[in-house]
Order: sequence, then C-alpha cells, then structure tokens
Amino acid sequence: MPRLETENKRIKSAQIKIKAFLHRQSWKEVLIFFLFLLLSLGFWVLQSMNEEYEIEITIPVRYKDIPADVAFAQPPPKDIVISVKDKGNVLLNYSIGRTISPIEVDYKKALDKDKVLNVSQQEIEAHLMKQLFTTTQLHRFTPSSIEVQTSKKKQKKVPVVFNGSVIPSDGYGLADKISISPTSINVYSTQNVLDSISEVRTGYIDIKNIKKSITRNLALEPISGATFEQTNVAVSIQVEEFTEKTLDIPIVCTDIPARHIVRIFPPSVAVNCNVPMSKYKNLKEGSFSIRIKYEDLEQHISGSIPIKLIDKPDWIQTYTLVPNKVEFIIEQSITHD
Repeated sequence: MPRLETENKRIKSAQIKIKAFLHRQSWKEVLIFFLFLLLSLGFWVLQSMNEEYEIEITIPVRYKDIPADVAFAQPPPKDIVISVKDKGNVLLNYSIGRTISPIEVDYKKALDKDKVLNVSQQEIEAHLMKQLFTTTQLHRFTPSSIEVQTSKKKQKKVPVVFNGSVIPSDGYGLADKISISPTSINVYSTQNVLDSISEVRTGYIDIKNIKKSITRNLALEPISGATFEQTNVAVSIQVEEFTEKTLDIPIVCTDIPARHIVRIFPPSVAVNCNVPMSKYKNLKEGSFSIRIKYEDLEQHISGSIPIKLIDKPDWIQTYTLVPNKVEFIIEQSITHD
C-alpha cells in the first residue's frame, strides 16, 4: 500500500507541473507563433498551387511482338521525356495521382517497307494529348519520333543445359536424367556471337531434400548480344525411393595380340549401387561393362591396374567397385608347327 500511494503522489505531481507549464505566458506565445506560421505556410501553398509551372514527365515505351530474329541498328528508345505546363495543383495530379500510360509500339504496324521501325511525331503527340488534362500545355517531347533501322539476325540451334544442384532426401535419388523441354532452342545473333555459343543454360537453382518428382519452369540465362526464340523451359526432375543392389560384373580385356593370354585376378568384381525401387528388377549384369585395353596393361609393370565402369545406365549416379583394382598376368602361348 505505501508503494501504491507513493506512485499516485508522483503522478499527481507530474500533472500539476504540466498544467503549470502550459499556463505560462511564454508557452502561449510560442503556440500562437506556430499557429500563424502554419497559416502562412498554408496560404503560401494555396497561392503557389494557382501559379503556372513547367515540369518533365518520363513516359516508358513498350515494343510488342518483336520477332527473336530481328536486330536493331541501335537500341530503340525505352522512354520519352515530355515537358508540360499547367497550374501547380494540376501538375500535382501527374505526380501523385493520374499517370500517363506507356506508349505501345506494335512492331508489325510500325515497320515500313524499308524495314525501318517508324513512329511519327504526330502519332506520339496524339497518344499524349489523349491523356493530358485539357488545361495542360504540351511544350515538347524527346525524342520527337522513333526511327530505327532493322535487319535479320543469323540463327543457330543449340542445346539447353540444366544449371543447378539437386539433392534428394536421404533414401531417395534421381530416378532418371533431368529432362528439359525443349531440349534445344534457336538462338539469334551475329555470326561472331553465334560461333562462341555452344549451349544455353537455365538460371541457377538449388533444390534440396525432395522426396517426389517435380517440374519447374526456369528462365534461361541471357547471353549478351543474342536473343532466344523463347526465354523459359520446363525442367522435370524424377525422384524416387532408392534401395541398394549388388551385381557381379566380369572383366573383359580387349585388343589382345595374337599368341598372348591375359589372366585377371579376380576375373569379376562386385558393383554396389543405389537403384530406384521401380527399376530394381530390371537392372541386370548386362547393364554394366568393365573393359581393359591390352595397351593399358602394358603400362602397368606392377601387375595391377585400377578399374572403372565403361557402361552403366545414365540414372546410376553413385556406385562402388569391390575391389577397385585387379592384378593381371600376361603370358605368351606356345604353339607347335
């Protein structure tokens, strides 16, 4: 209770001090001063809004239906800057309220017989005047017209390559190669640029801990100086639950010269790999092959050589060979004439 009473006394004391401050003559004079200052500012704003001013407004230009194989002699303007004059209160509408829509240029309609993209001054002015207030004066606009020479680009069909990382959840894996549709696209540019392009990559994507198949629509990475017939592709990633399977694969030595015998120890190795559940039964020994060239044996005088899979299904991403190295003996056969 004593503590509560103390707090109440402090609050009452503060209220008394605030009332005393507000009743001081000096504070009243300050309030009156700021009141007249605000009134003066208001009258000045009202008077200013009735005066005429000139401002600049930037209007974007949008180009429609431009074929991918069209090249411009110089980049067409992206904006048109207009200069308008009107009273301040009207011009304020263009800044915070009314907006002027972009100028849309239809490529097919604007292209003349000389292959020039041509939008006249009269066409631009007519578009602008439709959207200005009747009191607004259009003084000038830059550029006053659009006139750009066009030409045909050269074409090259190149493959589309997936660019990213895919990490399935534990116990899951890629059931097949990542598929892209379409697998290749037409690229348009000058011959020099096309000669330097061997592929088009998707934008980088990082996909982690997935347990089911997905399809994503990915944008293509732009290439400076080139345009594509399309800017997006569909990427399908087949994910499935995996299990382990072990197969015994024989080792084959090729290109053995006449009257030579190669003995390999062991003659076969175990291939341990992760397999999609749906493909477990169909994965056979014939899906893999291990081959060693005779000339490679000659370079390993130690009598042992590392081995690797030569053929395997594309969807097999990880595997181990047990053992991963074999020993060999080269013998010459003895024949009696």
